[in-house]
Amino acid sequence: MTNTEFSPGVAAKDCFSEISNELDKARDELVEVTQQLVRIPSETPPSDTRAAAQAVSEMLAPLSNVETTIHTSEPPIDNLVATVRATKPGKRLVLNGHLDTYPVGDRSGWSDDPFSGIVRDGKVFGRGSADMKGGVACLLKCFKLLAGMPDAWAGELSLTLAGDEESMGLLGSQYLIENVPQARGDAILNADVGSPIVPRIGEKGMIWIDVFASGKPAHGAHVHRGSNAIDALREAMDALDTLSAYAVNTPGEVAGVIADAKSISEPIGGAGEAQVLQSITVNFGRIKGGQSPNLVADWAEVNADIRLPMGVSVAEIEAEIVRLLESASNIRFEITRRYEPTWTSPDDAIVQAVLGACGSVLKANPVPNMRVGASDARLYRAAGMPTVVCGLTPYNLGGPDEYVDIDELVQVTKIHTLSALSYLASG
Repeated sequence: MTNTEFSPGVAAKDCFSEISNELDKARDELVEVTQQLVRIPSETPPSDTRAAAQAVSEMLAPLSNVETTIHTSEPPIDNLVATVRATKPGKRLVLNGHLDTYPVGDRSGWSDDPFSGIVRDGKVFGRGSADMKGGVACLLKCFKLLAGMPDAWAGELSLTLAGDEESMGLLGSQYLIENVPQARGDAILNADVGSPIVPRIGEKGMIWIDVFASGKPAHGAHVHRGSNAIDALREAMDALDTLSAYAVNTPGEVAGVIADAKSISEPIGGAGEAQVLQSITVNFGRIKGGQSPNLVADWAEVNADIRLPMGVSVAEIEAEIVRLLESASNIRFEITRRYEPTWTSPDDAIVQAVLGACGSVLKANPVPNMRVGASDARLYRAAGMPTVVCGLTPYNLGGPDEYVDIDELVQVTKIHTLSALSYLASG
């Protein structure tokens, strides 16, 4: 594409046909890059992304107009930033993804080596193939393609590939936001998993809380002599569970997006998604306590995940937690993680660019929606940068035989490229 004549004044759709043809020919390249990255283990923990970051750096090395740097937050977490400048000044768009993956887990459940990157039936298999080394391959091809046509757009394009995403991203994307100017932009296109027909423009907030109960031990036949910590913990859990009925005043813009997306989004995200997006959810993920069935438990502990919809704040819900638990006997608690819900307006330029690209590539009507789970997109939004998530559909996410569809690798790369070109061509 380096010899094709484009200019920022030409509408992206006018040159997209040629770009689309170019990317159809890149199918094998996208598969090979996905395989190469899958074959480099980068499980979190420990989020050792050194080899993966180095591999991407080597892929970018032939591009003389690209500046690539690697930033170590804490060993072994390496984060890569690459930047290319157009021939004319303009906005900076950041293409964001992550290099780390979920752990492999029990290998006996896998049909093949989790790091084989084997291709079968039009799919690439392996840990991280969908989440999100296939997405990294899409971003990388988009970045390289636009780097080869700097007259087609204006401004700067950055590629940020972080570690630590599976552990909330503080040593990955958050580190880059705080320490590397090129990692910040006027808008962010994040390629984490989801579905290209439903780009995600917001995410729920979260509070992690550990609740501890103490009691008085006694023999199980003499309960009148003791005080059971598990009983105290159950009362605290019942109190926290009432948060699911907490009245939420969902912002009108957000409620409208969720309602408009429901018919398309719920078949992908699951029935009830729209309700969950507008409610506080409480999940008790781990519980332990006591010594033996025939002893009155003198201690108990539960770890809970509380998700916050748009329309409530962390401070507001923390105050409610204090109110719910302040009168509980023999209870103490500790909030270990917290972050606010975030969203970008559906009218923002980057959202409109992505929706237009999805429609052109998929020949369908995409809808924006909020996201139930978390991604590094929330970190960029919290820092004031409009952000949209548009990535591959994950199959067997977090489990054995994770895979990505090869046809969708091509489609999503086209979407990323047209989105970036549309956004940056406007100057």
